[in-house]
Amino acid sequence: MAAVRALVGSRLAAASAFASLSPGGRTPSQRAAIHLSAPHPAAKVALVLSGCGVYDGTEIHEASAILVHLSRGGAEVQIFAPDVPQMHVIDHTKGQPSESESRNVLTESARIARGKITDLAKLSAANHDAAIFPGGFGAAKNLSTFAVDGKDCKVNKEVERVLKEFHQAGKPIGLCCIAPVLAAKVLRGVEVTVGHEQEEGGKWPYAGTAEAIKALGAKHFVKEVAEAHVDQKNKVVTTPAFMCEAALHHIHDGIGAMVRKVLELTGK
Repeated sequence: MAAVRALVGSRLAAASAFASLSPGGRTPSQRAAIHLSAPHPAAKVALVLSGCGVYDGTEIHEASAILVHLSRGGAEVQIFAPDVPQMHVIDHTKGQPSESESRNVLTESARIARGKITDLAKLSAANHDAAIFPGGFGAAKNLSTFAVDGKDCKVNKEVERVLKEFHQAGKPIGLCCIAPVLAAKVLRGVEVTVGHEQEEGGKWPYAGTAEAIKALGAKHFVKEVAEAHVDQKNKVVTTPAFMCEAALHHIHDGIGAMVRKVLELTGK
């Protein structure tokens, strides 16, 4: 009988302890700990494209890498592009213009966005925490005239507006590959990188871009392909990406460094 009484007593004690728990079987202190560890609201990031394809639009690998790293970082992404004609269409099998073709930047960018694309004119910094611009020649042909005019280039009016809006709001801007020239043109004195300043036997085939960036009044910092440069004052983050002839995974890593820094700067 003593053994039976001991067994019943232990079960009653366990039942009493369970009843003292809050709904869901947790004590108030446990609930508080769970509440404190709840995830922060996702950063809302605007991704601005310039078409589809390295020679006349967005560099697709760069755009994909940005989207992967944003997804991994828990960001909420909306994709934009200007509703304007491309400068020209390049036959990517030949690297030559297709004289009889014309394409629209918004329509072509929708290929990368899987159809979920918005006109850049509708992008407001008030609705997003950061903006990121991939590279590809589209940044120098469709978002600006840098490919033709170099340091004397003009920037698409909506691209200029977006860059100024995010900058004035103190919200971070990420750019990779050739896209940093956009910031160099619009944001006077900004710090950026497009990698190295010498071609080094063809490893950095677009190294001359650094001099054009300096001519625009911006500051250029030499960085490796897997690195990103952070202009803390202006909240501008850049990485070389395909400005370097490097293995894809190194470019992916550099873009990851850029995206992580952009997300950090949002404070989300």
